[in-house]
Amino acid sequence: MSIKGRNIVVKDKSFLNAVSAKTLSRRRFAAVSGAGAAAVALSGRAYGQSMAMSSPDTMLKVGFVSPRTGALGAFGQADGFVLDQTRQKLAQGLTVGGKTYSVTILDRDTQSDPARSSQLTKDLINNENVDLVLATSTPEVVNPASDACEASGVPCLSTVVPWEAWYFGRGAKPGQPSPFKWTYHFSFGGKQFAIGYLSAWDHGGVATNHKLAVMDPGDADGMAIRNNLNPVLAKAGYTITDPGPYQDGTTDYSSQIAQFKAAGCQLFNTFPIPPDFIAFWRQAAQQGLTRQMKIVQSAKFGLFPSDLEALGSLGYNILSTAYWHKVFPYKSPITGMNGIALCDAYEKATGTQWQQQLGASQSLLDAGFAALQGATDPKDKAAVAKSLSTLNVITQVGRVDFTSGPVPNVATTVLINCQWVKAHSGPYKLDYLVIENAADPNVPVQHKMRPYR
Repeated sequence: MSIKGRNIVVKDKSFLNAVSAKTLSRRRFAAVSGAGAAAVALSGRAYGQSMAMSSPDTMLKVGFVSPRTGALGAFGQADGFVLDQTRQKLAQGLTVGGKTYSVTILDRDTQSDPARSSQLTKDLINNENVDLVLATSTPEVVNPASDACEASGVPCLSTVVPWEAWYFGRGAKPGQPSPFKWTYHFSFGGKQFAIGYLSAWDHGGVATNHKLAVMDPGDADGMAIRNNLNPVLAKAGYTITDPGPYQDGTTDYSSQIAQFKAAGCQLFNTFPIPPDFIAFWRQAAQQGLTRQMKIVQSAKFGLFPSDLEALGSLGYNILSTAYWHKVFPYKSPITGMNGIALCDAYEKATGTQWQQQLGASQSLLDAGFAALQGATDPKDKAAVAKSLSTLNVITQVGRVDFTSGPVPNVATTVLINCQWVKAHSGPYKLDYLVIENAADPNVPVQHKMRPYR
């Protein structure tokens, strides 16, 4: 099959503030403690030409690293389906420059453990001899995998981490050349969050006093948002109450709740891991904070139906930014499916409600194989890295363009705001509806925003 991409020189643009990366708390990973250091059983599936019939110079091996289980397991819930769809389409191989290569995709579950993510990536590099590593979903997965590839001189492409948390969180410095030669990342950042938030909050039809409560953890995501988004919101006229970074796995949020109530905040924005938000929001309801909130916005929590279902009626009308939605009007160059077809196929095959990681994981595969096909030699790691650096291709999430910054090694993608509402019909309890499209007018608006309570 054919995937088309172009090679264009990257343009260097200005840098944002640096942030420091932090790993997750021990409490958060208690269920998988020791997994990173233990030997693990690994498996991969080969499609296309059989290993026996293919010579090494006509075999492409791609690693796919994501969290399928553990605290971040919701991010990887749909990955098995997406990988199977891609494997089926590449069963006859990938044609590059008139030459057909067999394709093997080796998927690995990090169990939401950063140490395990690093270990699995090193195994893919050293024992499986992969030609490319693809990694997705949160700094706890992506950053260790990217670091392992950078150290070993293996090309890596990643997504679904705020780009500042990936770039600066791995040691890049504002105003200095990129320290990365082998690792590339496409995702949203602080600017993309601000576009969607201000579009919904200022023009969505829900009036507030512009007093904003923020609760950002002390991890890489939280620090990236604190340094790059909150100042933009303050400049836009929002009075921010910020109790400061909190530890992942915190169980008592009484202090934060008291500060938000005392400040009279009517808006709330947060970037927690799902278990933390669920604990916080239940306490907020018990202590009366939810009654004064008109707009409740969350990222990281609120991406998937399972997050909201855990809150029951407390989850209705929460806003969430979407890095992909089934009404995005783009097709995968690998599968040829648009978003609605992809989600319908997923729901039919699994009996599970669609979720936005479907499109994100498919786009990672779309872009990764486009880079392999755009390389002068897909078996030459330097050629693949060069192809990544100039990649400009339409994927399931839309355009991925490394020729336009904002910094080397990074391409930005859009975010649009959605609201979780009680479903009026159908087999699922909730609908996830687009309420604004400032970042991409091609995405249809489905719903007028409602106040939280």
